[in-house]
Amino acid sequence: MLEDAGIKIDSVASDMLGKSGRAMIEALIAGERDPARLAGLALGVLRRKTEELQMACDGRFTAGHGQMCRLHLDAYDHLTGKIAGLDALVAEAAAPFAAIIARLVTIPGIGQRTAEVIIAETGGDMTRFATAARLAAWAGLAPGDNESAGKRKKAPTRKGDQHLRAAMAEAARATARTATRPGTRFRRQARRFGRGNEKKAAVAAAHTLLSIAWAVMRYDSDYIDAGTDYYDRRDQRNREHLARHYQQALTRLGYQVTLTPPGDGGPPPGTDPSTAVSSQTA
Repeated sequence: MLEDAGIKIDSVASDMLGKSGRAMIEALIAGERDPARLAGLALGVLRRKTEELQMACDGRFTAGHGQMCRLHLDAYDHLTGKIAGLDALVAEAAAPFAAIIARLVTIPGIGQRTAEVIIAETGGDMTRFATAARLAAWAGLAPGDNESAGKRKKAPTRKGDQHLRAAMAEAARATARTATRPGTRFRRQARRFGRGNEKKAAVAAAHTLLSIAWAVMRYDSDYIDAGTDYYDRRDQRNREHLARHYQQALTRLGYQVTLTPPGDGGPPPGTDPSTAVSSQTA
């Protein structure tokens, strides 16, 4: 209606239905047409933009526009009141789980509403899920199973609780720019899947967030972030574990194995730099 009337308040005010914007609209409905008086209703930082507001309020607002704006504002107020009533009911139902919710909101990306969704969908009792992987599968955040002739192929995620899945995916996107382990997970997956596949990255990060939430609820403890270098450290530990595993395997076959760290005059090109077979004793 405001656009039709040539009123451009939203081009100046970031929140058209904030205190300043609402006051101007109510004045327009009441019959005020003077751009200077309308701009004078601005509060706070908007007072610095008086000239821009005067231009934004200089339109062709008619009594018909006023009648329609009144209906829209009344509908908005009605729905806002209903939402507030529902929020009160949710807060009442969530009161017994206040301690768990307080722990869940320590996880990056998970706010009050997402924590309430987790409790509403799972009941907050992790004895129902023996492992985090089972909870992720139940929520539809685990990879599908498509194996044939011993080979695993790509498969969509499993179907699960759509409300929990949607809430966790939204929480995952919220971590994208954070310097946290979940944020790092999202960015790593986004690079892996490539541009345009942020949805896949969000699902992968959501799986991580839900696994963390499982641990927080299962062990009744706050989340402590492992840092942005968590995956680098994990990959290094995996590398060292694999090196020891293959060293022991080769030793059992009768080989004498010397491990040479990368950068220390390691093995010849074309071989795995983490292991080097010095001689065969068989």
